[in-house]
Amino acid sequence: MACDKANQAKSRLASTRHAGYSKEMNALARHRVYVTSDLATSGVVGLERDQTHYLINVLRLESGDRVIVFNGRDGEFEAEITAVQKKSVDLTLLDCLRPQEEVPDLMLAFAPVKRARIDYIAEKATELGVGIIQPMMTEFTVMSRVNSDRLMANAVEAAEQTGRITLPDIREPVSFSRLLEDWPASRHIVFCDEKQAGSHPHAMADQVADLSGPAAIFIGPEGGFSPLERDKLNAMENAIPVSLGANILRADTAMVAALSVWQAVAGAWRNAHGST
Repeated sequence: MACDKANQAKSRLASTRHAGYSKEMNALARHRVYVTSDLATSGVVGLERDQTHYLINVLRLESGDRVIVFNGRDGEFEAEITAVQKKSVDLTLLDCLRPQEEVPDLMLAFAPVKRARIDYIAEKATELGVGIIQPMMTEFTVMSRVNSDRLMANAVEAAEQTGRITLPDIREPVSFSRLLEDWPASRHIVFCDEKQAGSHPHAMADQVADLSGPAAIFIGPEGGFSPLERDKLNAMENAIPVSLGANILRADTAMVAALSVWQAVAGAWRNAHGST
C-alpha cells in the first residue's frame, strides 16, 4: 500500500506528523536512510554496501532493529532489519509515517566556490528547504568544475539527518547568461547585491515580505556580480536587489543568511506546521 494520507491516518504514529516524532520514533529518527527503491507497506528493500556498513558496523544495529527510510517520492516508512549478510541488509517496510510532500519551489542559484564550502552550501541549502540547487557560472567565478554527484551526496546526508523527506533537484552548472534566457516571469529573482550593503531601503526582509510564488535566491562569487550582470538583473521586472546588512559576506555565509530571511519572512517558516 502506498504511503498516502489515508494510509497515514491508520498508522499508530500518524499523530506525530506535525507535533514531532514520538519518544519511540525520536530514537529511530537518528537512523534515517535514503534509498532509491520504491516504497510500500510490507515491501522489502535491499541496502547498498556502504549503507550496510554504516548500519551494521558503525551504528551496531542488528536483525530486529528498526530504522526510518525515505526515497523522496513515496513518503517515509518505519522499517525493520530482517536479514543481514556481510555486504547487504534487507529491510521490511512497516508503518507509513508521513506521505510524500511537494518539493519547495525555491531555487538557489550560486556561483561555485572551493570544495569544502560548496559541500557546505549543498548541505545547508537542503536543510533550509531549497527545492532546486543551480550552480551558476558568473564572470568572476573562480571554480570551473562542479561535482554534481558530490553535491547530491551532501544533500542526501543533510536530508537524512534533518527529517526532510524531499530532495532538492541538483542541476548541472550553467552560465549566468544562459540561466537568464527564457527566465519565467512567474519566478522572482532575489539577488544579493553587495553594492547594496548597509542600504536600509534594500534590506532583504523588507523587500521580500510581500512576495509569494516561485522564487530564486541568487548568490554571486567572492568578487560579487560584475557590472554587466548587475545591469542585466536590474533590468528584469521580476528581479529584486537586496542587502544582507552592512558587512560584505562570504558566499556561503550569504547563502545561509538569505535563505533564512526568505523562509522566515516569505517562506515555509511563516507557517507553524510547514515542513520540507
